[in-house]
Amino acid sequence: MSFELLILGSSSATPAHQRNPAAQVLTFNDKNYLIDCGEATQMQMQRYKVKAHRIDKIFISHLHGDHYLGLMGLLSSMHLQGRERELTIYCQPELKDILALQFQVSDTALRFVINYQFFTPGTEVLFEDEQIRVIAFELNHRVPCKGFLFCEKPRQRNLIIEKVQNAGIPLDFYQELKAGKDYCDNNGLVFKNKDLTIDPPASKSYAYCSDTLYQESLIPILKGVDLLYHEATFMHDLLDRANETYHTTSLQAGQIASKAQVKKLIIGHFSARYKDLNPLLEETKSVFAPVYLAEEGLVYNF
Repeated sequence: MSFELLILGSSSATPAHQRNPAAQVLTFNDKNYLIDCGEATQMQMQRYKVKAHRIDKIFISHLHGDHYLGLMGLLSSMHLQGRERELTIYCQPELKDILALQFQVSDTALRFVINYQFFTPGTEVLFEDEQIRVIAFELNHRVPCKGFLFCEKPRQRNLIIEKVQNAGIPLDFYQELKAGKDYCDNNGLVFKNKDLTIDPPASKSYAYCSDTLYQESLIPILKGVDLLYHEATFMHDLLDRANETYHTTSLQAGQIASKAQVKKLIIGHFSARYKDLNPLLEETKSVFAPVYLAEEGLVYNF
């Protein structure tokens, strides 16, 4: 199993230079998670062959338009295409009222149920199953804003099947072996788990830092993640503008990645003032080398 990240939008505030507002699809174990939903998200989904009916969970970081204005159109299309399966949206409470008003004035009664899961202050577990845990954490922006951490849960150990069979271990104990337990036969002979299994691949993680001021309090949360997306709206010569608008510079994004010792970094949420993004990339590389631009349509596997 692995994570796959598709960038649908990487612009801040407005569409610019063929870049669209914020949206990403994270795929894990054939499940698609939509993260933010700016304008043109459903068009980008069609362009890059993301099937809307396979999305059951949507995460909206905050209620600035470039992060959610594509949501009404996406939900309407899901309705018109006959969707009946429930959908969960993780969001600020006000989003439910915004969508309800639009459904009301358009006389739209969705064919499917939306389950709203509202954020609470601080760090919280939004969702987990046997394979993944999703955590929300506070960002420092002009309006309430959350970042998201997607963590694969530890995998089961892999059996050395020849040794397991030679030891005569019954099939119904295989799951116990995968869970790390030793085996004791009827004669009291103990077979150590470490001799019968091998370590599974390391669990993977992805963190999404939407709009925020430079925030070193994030470092313990982001520590060691395999892939970090962090906004980098401005270059560092516009630090005053970044602080005024509660955003991060490309240099600061690299500093966060370096201090958190993440494996790889993607920067995005670029200001419309930048047509050429290479200067932002080079500035980030000056403090953190394994960095990539959030280029729309590119897929990052990890």
